[in-house]
Amino acid sequence: MFKGKVTDIFFDLDHTLWDFDQNSALTFNKIFNEQKVEVDLEDFLEVYVPANLKFWRLFREDKITKSELRYQRLKSVFDTMGHPATDDLIHLLSEEYINHLSSFNTLFPNAIEVLDYLKPKYKLHIITNGFQEVQDKKLRNSGIHSYFDQVIDSEMAGAKKPNPVIFNLALDKAGVLPEKSLMIGDSLEADIMGAKSLGFYTLHFNAHKEESHNIAPIIYDLQEIKSLL
Repeated sequence: MFKGKVTDIFFDLDHTLWDFDQNSALTFNKIFNEQKVEVDLEDFLEVYVPANLKFWRLFREDKITKSELRYQRLKSVFDTMGHPATDDLIHLLSEEYINHLSSFNTLFPNAIEVLDYLKPKYKLHIITNGFQEVQDKKLRNSGIHSYFDQVIDSEMAGAKKPNPVIFNLALDKAGVLPEKSLMIGDSLEADIMGAKSLGFYTLHFNAHKEESHNIAPIIYDLQEIKSLL
């Protein structure tokens, strides 16, 4: 589908290559045990996962700050669960979460296999809305940093996907035109529609099992990329 059309492939990181939900669960398990937070992890994650997506959306839309994101996503979950967490504990957990998150390195199935397949044929890059100090550690600790020529994050760009500023910076740093570029990501709004508006080819990794659509081709396993490139 994309063979002969693109020279550069831009990947999102969280929820696309790096298994955010799995690594996040391992991190909470660690810090809850260390801080003796007595909540059931499965019950916590059931509330946290959608809450985190909601607050990330607000952060992406510049409606809350980074510090508000980190505090509110935990505060809202503990409030919903009726767990008596103090502000001091929430701030401590927020810091410990960031400190330890990148020490876990679970990738989605077939991520390394696909990167090995693509690397000799294309220039590979990352465009991420994550925080710079955390994303670099994720790439290095999971062993995939060397696959990518350019890593563009929202702090570097001063804008978050789907803002065209971050995509234009990525194109500029990679030295490629959008019509020679493919964006692969899990977020229909941030990754797919954001890149498509600038003329990228797009491929939706439907990690969240969202409804089918005609906005872009959809894959459910990274291994499917090999049949398209």
